[in-house]
Amino acid sequence: MLKKWLKNLTLIAALAASTLSSLALAEAVPDQVRFAYAGGPRVWILGKIDTSFDKAFGTKVKWIPFNSGADVLTLFAAKEIDIARFGSSPAAAGIARKLAVEVIGVPEVIATSERLIARKGIASLKDLEGKTVAFPANSTAQYAFEVAIKLAKVDRSKIKGLALKPSEMLAAWKRNDIDAAYVWGPFTQQLEGDGGKEIFATRDLQKDGVLVFNNFVVRKEFADKNPELVAKFLRVVQEKVDQYKKDPEGSAQLIAKHLDIPVETARSTLAGLQYPSLSEQLTPAYIGNETTKAGSRITRAYKDSANFLAEIGEVRKADIPESYASAINTTYLQRAAAGK
Repeated sequence: MLKKWLKNLTLIAALAASTLSSLALAEAVPDQVRFAYAGGPRVWILGKIDTSFDKAFGTKVKWIPFNSGADVLTLFAAKEIDIARFGSSPAAAGIARKLAVEVIGVPEVIATSERLIARKGIASLKDLEGKTVAFPANSTAQYAFEVAIKLAKVDRSKIKGLALKPSEMLAAWKRNDIDAAYVWGPFTQQLEGDGGKEIFATRDLQKDGVLVFNNFVVRKEFADKNPELVAKFLRVVQEKVDQYKKDPEGSAQLIAKHLDIPVETARSTLAGLQYPSLSEQLTPAYIGNETTKAGSRITRAYKDSANFLAEIGEVRKADIPESYASAINTTYLQRAAAGK
C-alpha cells in the first residue's frame, strides 16, 4: 500500500514539474516581437499579411516603419526594436559603433531594386558632375552611389550630395532641387513616372566584385533570451521566399494590395532582388557557417563597406573591427536550415 502511495506521489510530482516547466516556457515568450521594416515591397511582407510570424512565435508582432538605415541604428540603440531587415552598409556602421547587435541572415542581394534615376540629359555617372544627387543617409543606396562614382573615376567634389528621406525625394524632384536620386522602389518608379530615367543599378557593381545586400540583424540581448524564436523567424522568412518563387505574380499582387501601391511597382522591386536560401547563406559564397564565416564573401563585404564609410567620414577608421566575423551569428541559420 505504501509502495503504491509513493508511486502515485512520484507521478503527481512529475506531472506538477512538467506543468511548471510548460508554464515557464510559455512565460519565456515575449509579449511582442518588434520588427523594423521600410514599408516597401519585400517578400517577408507576405508574413505580415497572413500573420505567419505571429503564429510561429505564439505572440504578437509589432511592425515598426523606418525611412533609412540610420533610423534603424537609432531604434536599436534605444532598444525599441528586436529584429530589423535593412542594408549592409548601415549594419557595418552600427557594428563599428559597438551596437549590441548581431547579423543572423542575408535574405536579399540587391540587384535592380535600388537604382540611380536622373533627369533627361544625364546619361552617365560622369554627367552628374555639377549636379545635385539625393540619397537616403547611411543607406545601401548611398553606399552604392559613392562606390559607383569612385569606380567610374568621377570627380566627387563636383557633385552635391543631398541626404533625403525616400518619401521626400519626389517633392524635391518636382521642385527641381535635385537632378538625380539613388533609392529603392516604389520611389524609383515614382521618379520615372515624372520623367526620370535609370542610369545605374546596384547590380552593375557586381562586375567589380562589390556585393551590396540587405541583412537581418537582431538585438543580441533579445536573441540570447529567445534563440528558438530567432530560428523560427528565419524559417518563416524562407517559407515566404518559397511562396514568392512558386507564385511571383500572385505574391506581387498580395503585397501591392496590402501596401496600396501599383502591382507593377511591387513586381519590379521584388524581381530586383536575389534571394539566397538558408542553405546557400551558410556557404562561404554568402555568410558561411561558424567554421567558414571568417573568410566568407559577406564578412569581407562588411569590412569593405566599413573601410569605405571611413573614407567618406561616416565612421572612424579606429572603430572598424579587424574582422566582422564575431558580429555574425550563424547558429540560428544552421538551426533554421536543419528545421530545429
